[in-house]
Amino acid sequence: MSNQTSQDRISEKLATTSGESPKSKYLLPIVSGAVVLVIAVACVIALTQQAPDTDERNVVVTPSNVEEAVADLQATEPGYYEVTMNSTWYFENGTAASSNAYVENSKANSNDVYFDIVLSDTDETIFSSPTIPVGSHLENITLDKALEAGTHECVLTYHLMDENGKNQSRLNMKLTIVIEN
Repeated sequence: MSNQTSQDRISEKLATTSGESPKSKYLLPIVSGAVVLVIAVACVIALTQQAPDTDERNVVVTPSNVEEAVADLQATEPGYYEVTMNSTWYFENGTAASSNAYVENSKANSNDVYFDIVLSDTDETIFSSPTIPVGSHLENITLDKALEAGTHECVLTYHLMDENGKNQSRLNMKLTIVIEN
């Protein structure tokens, strides 16, 4: 077996020979272009779509459905979210309401949201919010799970909802929770 690199072997297999017809000389660039287009569309879809909270599945993009996939992607208006919150929340004790926790879904936003708070070290969910309509806010937040005194590093995940109430995308934020007693 020779020491050719994978790229050399692929290039050699794809190289045209002088005995090929003019039609076959154009086939390789067309097929290569279609593959590149499919990969590009798949990357765009993967980067703009987050894993839904439901059992819905993404569509596999193939040369036969690439135009439909691009049209679907262009028809989707992704939401945006202006984050209005404080990044450190203080609680007198593990069961008390926070003295400063504040989360607002600004009037500038286009989507209702809800959020979950997960402890960074254990991935345990310690709070799940109700839906927050555009222009509303939450304050005086009490955690769903009591925490011991100390500083807890967390991830707050906003779930942007579409007009049908389905999860459209997510936004993760770092949050520090301080339990004073």
